[in-house]
Amino acid sequence: MNNIALRYFFILLIIALVGGLVFAGTPTETNTLLFEAALLIFGIQILVFLPSFLAQTEHFYDLTGGVTYLSTMGFMAYRHQQLFGEWDLRTSVLTALIALWAIRLSSFLFSRVKRVGKDGRFDRLKTSFTRFLLTWILQGLWVFMCTYPALIALSSPSDTEFLFLGIGTSVWALGWIYEVVADNQKTAFNKDPKNAGKFINTGVWTQSRHPNYVGEFILWTGITIIAIPVYEGLQWAALVTPLFVYLLLNKVSGVNLLEERADEKWGENEDYQAYKEKTPIFFPKLF
Repeated sequence: MNNIALRYFFILLIIALVGGLVFAGTPTETNTLLFEAALLIFGIQILVFLPSFLAQTEHFYDLTGGVTYLSTMGFMAYRHQQLFGEWDLRTSVLTALIALWAIRLSSFLFSRVKRVGKDGRFDRLKTSFTRFLLTWILQGLWVFMCTYPALIALSSPSDTEFLFLGIGTSVWALGWIYEVVADNQKTAFNKDPKNAGKFINTGVWTQSRHPNYVGEFILWTGITIIAIPVYEGLQWAALVTPLFVYLLLNKVSGVNLLEERADEKWGENEDYQAYKEKTPIFFPKLF
């Protein structure tokens, strides 16, 4: 199988996976809402992918991810109100937490790309139709899988369970704060002319080589916990969301790519080798 055929195979595999999770969302009204959400998520990706490929730009990739999260949660909150007649506290909290995260992260990433001029991850991707398309489809999968627990919750009748709501919100807040601190520390480090060409090894970056991604993993675990009281039958598949986030960040589009680039840049640097030796690649060393 050649590379182009393999990429189309992966696209079909993603569609099949999402379809399976949609129809795991019994009862019927849940299936319907999950199907509508999936159409919206992947429809937005295709809509922005086409002009982005023609213009050979990745500038709107991260921004589109944020817009997709906001559009999906807004749409699902509206449909929840339509079907069940009211918003419960769980619906409000899930919508607010995901919206806050999406606005913060997508605006941060978009402004970073505009400031730097490009996102190095896309240098070899955006010149190939199938590679670039697969990247956008993966973003759709990312949105669907991360929000899957929340989509199930918003597709279910109003019924707030305060124990899981409290635990999940606390876990989300821990992850969000950790991610924001990591991003702000790295931004400040890179803005300082004295650090030109250097790697960051201060602050929370002494605990993990990728603390921003650790925060991402923690906060989506919190969202998954909030929705636990809703799960029934095959809906327990939503527990795969934290694992999906971990694998995506470490094996597909994140840690693996950044580690390669760092090795190319500082592989011969003794200080960097020492930093790698004493600093975990992902889960933090707290003491």
